[in-house]
Amino acid sequence: MAEHKKTISAICWCPEKPDYLASSSLDGLLVVWDVAKQQVVAKYVCKDPVMHIGWTLNKRQCLAFMNKSGPLWLWYIQDGKNLSMVKETQNFSSHVTTFRWHHEKHNCIAFGHGDGSISVLDIDLEKYTGNKAHKHVFKPDASASLSGDIDESDDPVMTLEWDPLSQDYLLVCNQAAGVRLVDVPGQRVIMFFALPSAASRVQTMSWIHNAPGMFVTGDCMGGILRVWNVSKSTPIQNMKIKRTGFHRLEVIHMTGSNNRSDENLKDSVTGEIKNNHHISSTSESRSPPVTTLSRFTLPHAQVVCTFRDGGVGLYDLGRKKWTFLRDQGHIETIFDCKFEPDNPDHLATASFDGTIKIWDIPSMTCLKSSPGNEGIIYHISWAPADLNCIAACTARQGAFIWDVQKDKIIKRLSNHSPKTAVFCIAWNQTDSKSIMTCGKDGYCIVQQVDGTVIQKYKHPAAVFGCDWSPFNKDMLATGCEDKSVRVFYMASSTDHPIKVFSGHESKVFHIRWNPLKEGVLCSGSDDGHIRVWDYTRDQCICVLTGHSAPVRGLTWNAEVPTLLASGSWDFTIRLWDTRDGACLYTAFDHGGDVYGLTSHPSRPFLLASSSRDSTVRLWSITSLVQPVELSILANKHPSELSGSGEPAQTAASSYILCGRAWKDLSSINSRRSSTLESYSKFFSHPCGTANLWDLVSVFQGRDVMMLSPAYSSGIVHQKHVIKFKGSETQQLEMIKMSRFGGGIGAPSREERLRQAAKIYIQLGNVKRYCELMVELGEWVKALALAPSVSMEYWKKLNQRYCSVLLQEDNDDVVPHSVAAGSVAQLVTFYTSRGQLIDAATVAQSAAEGCITEVRARTEEADMKSSSERDALEQDGARLNVEAMEDLANYYFRNGSPTLAACCHLAVDDPSKAIAKLIRGHELELAVSIGQVLGNCPNETDVAIGFLSRRCEALGKWELGVDLLRLQQNPKQALASLCARCSASMAEIDTLLHKAGLPSMEACYRKAVSLEQSSDTLEECIQYYLLSSAPERGLELGLEHIKETMQTGHWVVDDVFPMLQLLGSIRTDKLQHSKSVKTMYELLALSAYVGALVAVRRQFYSVVQPLLLHARELLGKERMRLPISVAQIEEELSLLTSMISN
Repeated sequence: MAEHKKTISAICWCPEKPDYLASSSLDGLLVVWDVAKQQVVAKYVCKDPVMHIGWTLNKRQCLAFMNKSGPLWLWYIQDGKNLSMVKETQNFSSHVTTFRWHHEKHNCIAFGHGDGSISVLDIDLEKYTGNKAHKHVFKPDASASLSGDIDESDDPVMTLEWDPLSQDYLLVCNQAAGVRLVDVPGQRVIMFFALPSAASRVQTMSWIHNAPGMFVTGDCMGGILRVWNVSKSTPIQNMKIKRTGFHRLEVIHMTGSNNRSDENLKDSVTGEIKNNHHISSTSESRSPPVTTLSRFTLPHAQVVCTFRDGGVGLYDLGRKKWTFLRDQGHIETIFDCKFEPDNPDHLATASFDGTIKIWDIPSMTCLKSSPGNEGIIYHISWAPADLNCIAACTARQGAFIWDVQKDKIIKRLSNHSPKTAVFCIAWNQTDSKSIMTCGKDGYCIVQQVDGTVIQKYKHPAAVFGCDWSPFNKDMLATGCEDKSVRVFYMASSTDHPIKVFSGHESKVFHIRWNPLKEGVLCSGSDDGHIRVWDYTRDQCICVLTGHSAPVRGLTWNAEVPTLLASGSWDFTIRLWDTRDGACLYTAFDHGGDVYGLTSHPSRPFLLASSSRDSTVRLWSITSLVQPVELSILANKHPSELSGSGEPAQTAASSYILCGRAWKDLSSINSRRSSTLESYSKFFSHPCGTANLWDLVSVFQGRDVMMLSPAYSSGIVHQKHVIKFKGSETQQLEMIKMSRFGGGIGAPSREERLRQAAKIYIQLGNVKRYCELMVELGEWVKALALAPSVSMEYWKKLNQRYCSVLLQEDNDDVVPHSVAAGSVAQLVTFYTSRGQLIDAATVAQSAAEGCITEVRARTEEADMKSSSERDALEQDGARLNVEAMEDLANYYFRNGSPTLAACCHLAVDDPSKAIAKLIRGHELELAVSIGQVLGNCPNETDVAIGFLSRRCEALGKWELGVDLLRLQQNPKQALASLCARCSASMAEIDTLLHKAGLPSMEACYRKAVSLEQSSDTLEECIQYYLLSSAPERGLELGLEHIKETMQTGHWVVDDVFPMLQLLGSIRTDKLQHSKSVKTMYELLALSAYVGALVAVRRQFYSVVQPLLLHARELLGKERMRLPISVAQIEEELSLLTSMISN
């Protein structure tokens, strides 16, 4: 949904139409969207920026909107462009910061103002006039503020919300004065809610509708979520859920699955009470319905949170955990993105929001964000190799170098004019000391990393793009506003360009040298064209036309020298073949201008893009070189697929690879399994691929030390879970050795220890859990679990707790001493306090045997425990498999079949792993894994069969034959492939020879001879399909199927194999005018039988469409088939009811 051209200022859901969403922007555009249909319902353009919108609640689909100063306008979207102004809202003395309609009094509206006051109006929605106005009331009182010195101009109303259970109460939040509950008719403040410190500021708030009188607030700076009740002036709970401040939050009440566990618990407790209705003084105690304060104060509600650093999440208030969290994100246009030269998994992005962020591609998480705010950052460039620094250029603060490892700005480059925009920066990848910048002052400046100027190149206008030649460290090119491309050579004695290329009709923006062809570069321009220049021939060799707006992003492919990607202000990304200027593919997914494009040489077919829609997107372009990958799977040698990259043909399928990474892979002489792993990582997307191959290595018995460093942080094999989790807890416990905690921005000592304790208890290490609870001062939790270690341990732990209590002179020592049987200790305690009667009572109780010492378990109990432990281990193994199955299904439903396969391999189930890859269409990966493991031949054969069909679609018939030869028994599949091939007789004969089959003429002779024998009908039909007369084979096959289905006791397996064979007939023969009737018969029978097969395989979603299709086909032609329309309708009704039940 990308209609707005400027910043979106507000969004609001329609209460009457749940699918309608209204949005406004600073360009004055109002849009109402139908989200379900993904289309615009209504649109209106205002003269002024629209800052605030809100639907009225009178069920007439009326949208109210206004700018900062007013007035309020009412727009009934059903009436088109007719607007009505509310006159009483045009003379406010302070600008409006927000407004809210009353939930019951539909004509009542409250406004918040910049001076901290509020205004409440009753509006006649028929006459569009206001009355009963209370304007600019409830200004914050300085004496009521925590800080005590409120400047009215700096204390605007941040947000306000009507109490959902009252007609008169309004919750108002001011920036400095905080939150107040006011009685609007009574004109009084009912409650002032005090924050813990004067430094705290509330940014946003929302009522919890399923908890009367409760609301939540989000802090401006600290990411603290506070829960309040209107009866208390202080928060009930403070929860730090993130380290950066809130932008906005909204509470949504969730029903169903989120409350299911509590409902089950409630039912079980109720049932127990019913079963044990007799109550006496000795009955087992029951806990009250509400056991703790936290359960009372935190209802089941979900809080949608957005943060200042671009983070978005859904927080479960009752469980105190994130249901979903995207920790960080850019909140403005992302101008550039670049992969780290030494790590293809790390992507850096630069944004209008003033930050650079580094992302981990496999996990899709933000690893680091640059310190401070540098204003608008236009462009970035990594230092070569592993220097781990990023150079960036900005709109007003020049350029700077950020040391990623030290997380600080180590150098500022200020050689351009002060406060002048620097548009582009390029770090020389062959000379790490040189950095080039170009800017609005018309200069391209080459400088050393310490800021020393090496050379200045003056241009007649602003310079927007620059790039170093990968073949010559002294050669560079620039793009200028004067529509020209210039090439400079630093080793020359002049500052004039050695080449000037003209041809663009508007300013030239980015420049990119081709990394594989020396002297070739491309340029993008505001004229919407991309020009490819040959420096050695001094001419433009290709003009790429297709974009309808200025071109920004440009990147060459690192393996195919003629493959170029471009991004434009027309929201599209295009892939080009520069040999003939053809556009190979256009992507329309971005919702804004596309600025950045990049790929990594080690993973050249993964493209990253950045856009004005504030997103980074990853694209797989492997489909352009599919035949290469399929050839590797078919055991072709890489030398057959390498070359210059310029064959005579111009089809995309003719690409061959010639980059550095491909040459390195081709030179590796190792086992077949290692080769497949290397090529798989080269072609596949990174999310889960490395993890999957690590698990394959574990399955094959490789030592864990030989796996990738990232293995421990991914999905690990079941035999490594304890080892890696234990290592993680040790790292977390290291905080105890640190004097100052984890450092600024790191988790606190308590947070680390709690995380370690959580992992320990999951690993079953109860003793370490108890010790960490002691470390955190939570003795009761430790003592509650200590008996599961041993009674001896519980006694020691209890004695340690008693010692602490004795030092504090705490009465709680009494029950713990009694429980342990420490009578002497307890008598001494009472005596020291002068409680002699209590001391005598305890001593007498011990004398009569009422207080006894806890004893260890007997040998018999230990034997019983051993058998129970064995049963528990078996149950644990079964539950582990079930849990990983659920996790695999979760990943698969969320579009990650590779991670789903990892889950199955982690519990030694390769068959299901390959099945998940096949279902997720990761066929190349499925075949590679299947071939390496070698113990799942059936699943591997299925994947190979699908890949051979892809070869058919690409016209690579011989490659399809090579792939099918990898199957266990490829005879039938090879015959079907050859039967489907529509080509000349000579070409088909060649294909038949490669597949080990007779020529077409020989097939015909064999079919004629076999037709006389009923025992070889299937073989006869197969030879007819391979011959020049496949129509005869189709006729014989259909006759056999009809006869079988007329017997009345047939089953699907009697006809399905024959239908599959008949489906291999060549399409050109089937579509011939003489074969129309047989074609419809084949299609109708295929649809009908296919529906029955789908029922058997539980593919219920396709059953109805197949039966409807069969019914439609029967109605088109008069066919003599053993099925009728009435029969299909009857079975359709029966199957529909069966599936629904």
